[in-house]
Amino acid sequence: MSNRSSRLAPLRRFAFVAALAASAVVAAATSAEASTLPTVSIAVSPTAVTVGGSLQAGGANVVSTATGVKETSVILFLLKPGSTVAEVEAFANNKKASNDPNQANKYGTIEFDAEVNPGPANEAQTNLQAGQYVVLTGEGEKPVKVRTSFTVAASAAPAAVPTPQATVRSIEFGFRGPSTLHDGELVRFENEGFLVHMDVAFPVKNKSAGQAVVKALLAGKEKQIEKFVVGPPVTFAGPLSSGAYQQELVTAKPGWYVQACFMETQDGRVHTRLGMERVIKIVK
Repeated sequence: MSNRSSRLAPLRRFAFVAALAASAVVAAATSAEASTLPTVSIAVSPTAVTVGGSLQAGGANVVSTATGVKETSVILFLLKPGSTVAEVEAFANNKKASNDPNQANKYGTIEFDAEVNPGPANEAQTNLQAGQYVVLTGEGEKPVKVRTSFTVAASAAPAAVPTPQATVRSIEFGFRGPSTLHDGELVRFENEGFLVHMDVAFPVKNKSAGQAVVKALLAGKEKQIEKFVVGPPVTFAGPLSSGAYQQELVTAKPGWYVQACFMETQDGRVHTRLGMERVIKIVK
């Protein structure tokens, strides 16, 4: 297994959201569909997060960049009417409470969650509702923290998000949708469950290796998967609240992968132990 393998275990130790290894999936900046959408830019540095672009309700192409930080999660949290930024900050600072992001539902919802690293921008499409958003980031294994907030205004003519070529849905407890994805395909990753779910995948040598990983994860024997994983994980979507989605062009290396959700139930069971993993294939 690659030197990123040690980062699989922290996937279960959330401080509000997971911090993953560098993503192998990047939304292509040349997407014609993305160019037709209003752009929301998010620039992350060690000292500040700057949000710009078109902050109106509707479809948006979220372009995230990082300078001086790596393995950074960018989370857009939509506040419920009456909730405040201070409440979200207090929640994020409460280690006991923030271990279960489902408890954040009283304040709002996780609408967008992407990985960003120095270098090419991360681009993903989503639908922004009108309201006040809190931007949280988490670098590496550090706890996430509130960095800034912004307001999305209502729009008389909201942009429509392009129809994806495929949709993968997270539910309790599994994944629905095609098990074969295509390189360059626009894919929507949507949480249709009641709980917060994440959508990641890690490459394995072949289908039989993937089946062995699935068996080990179901049994809670995570250490056994190290000999089967052959590269860093792919981040399709970080933890998202019920009903949230984001979509992107898949550019991961073709091959076999194990798709999984490493969130935990309130009694501490990892979702993979409840069946939230499967073997998928990415082809040209």
